[in-house]
Order: sequence, then C-alpha cells, then structure tokens
Amino acid sequence: MTDESDVTPEFDPELGADRTGNRLRAAKYVAPFLALGIADVLLLLRWGIDPLWGFMILPPILFCTVLAYLAFSTDFLEGRT
Repeated sequence: MTDESDVTPEFDPELGADRTGNRLRAAKYVAPFLALGIADVLLLLRWGIDPLWGFMILPPILFCTVLAYLAFSTDFLEGRT
C-alpha cells in the first residue's frame, strides 16, 4: 500500500498551478528554440560541411533546451520579476 505523501497530485494547492499545464506551457515555449537548432544542424549538413560540425553544435542546443524546459515547467522563474 502506498503512503499518501508519496503520491504527487496533478494539482498542488500550495503552488496554485496545474502541473500538467506547466509542462505543456514549457514545451510550447521551448519548441521554437529546439526547432531552430535542429534546422541549423540540418542546414549545415545540407551545405556539405563536415558532419562533425553539425553534431558539435547539437549538444549545446539540446542542453539549453533542457535547461529552459526545466525552468519553465517548475516555475523557477515565478516571482523573479
């Protein structure tokens, strides 16, 4: 049997925000950046540049995308304005 404290509710009254909505909002905010990064890599590969250059650019793009997603989905930026 699970303890009631182990279950994470979809709506947390303390936070006052819907967790599913935060993840959806984060995905919408981060998607254009990710799309531009992938398009940049594809453009480099299409130009015929050494594929290593395209894949050297990809990790920073993915890293920044994950950081932005975490910041938006956890409301890290809430109350910092």
